[in-house]
Amino acid sequence: MSFSMYQASIKPLTTGLNSLRSILLKAADYAREKNIDETVLLNSRLFPDMFPLSKQVQIACDMAKNGVSRLTEANLPSIDDTESTIEELVKRIDTTLGLLAGIDEARFAGSAERALSFNPAPNFSLSFPDGKTYLQGFVLPNFYFHVTTAYNLLRHNGLALGKGDFLGNFGGSMG
Repeated sequence: MSFSMYQASIKPLTTGLNSLRSILLKAADYAREKNIDETVLLNSRLFPDMFPLSKQVQIACDMAKNGVSRLTEANLPSIDDTESTIEELVKRIDTTLGLLAGIDEARFAGSAERALSFNPAPNFSLSFPDGKTYLQGFVLPNFYFHVTTAYNLLRHNGLALGKGDFLGNFGGSMG
């Protein structure tokens, strides 16, 4: 059996979202232990022109959901960016994970070769010659950028995290 678009997308996106979920739960514990208002963490930025932590999580979820939606031509629901607590961001991740889990592998048939075009913003369009290019060159790099930035924001704010927190359960074994 060859490596499929389902395997190339659902597994890394699910692993990354689960890692992000775990990191956020650690951040909630950290905020309680250190008596830090969690909105300080949610609004933190590495530089003034960057999105805050909360937006990094929202975009990571959207990139996963919208990427799979476009590849499978599934009509997955949009999620409003209304989260204002870590608990609400964790729920958003859970919702996204549920949506990804509900996508049947058969929906990915032909997605590697199918061209994609969409308008992510008014007066702005993106086109990809095929789904493989879209997944490898756009979805996964953007997804990891936002997950990594969320990790870095929390690490910068003193949360003790390591590579294992980022990698999560990547399906390998060490020993």
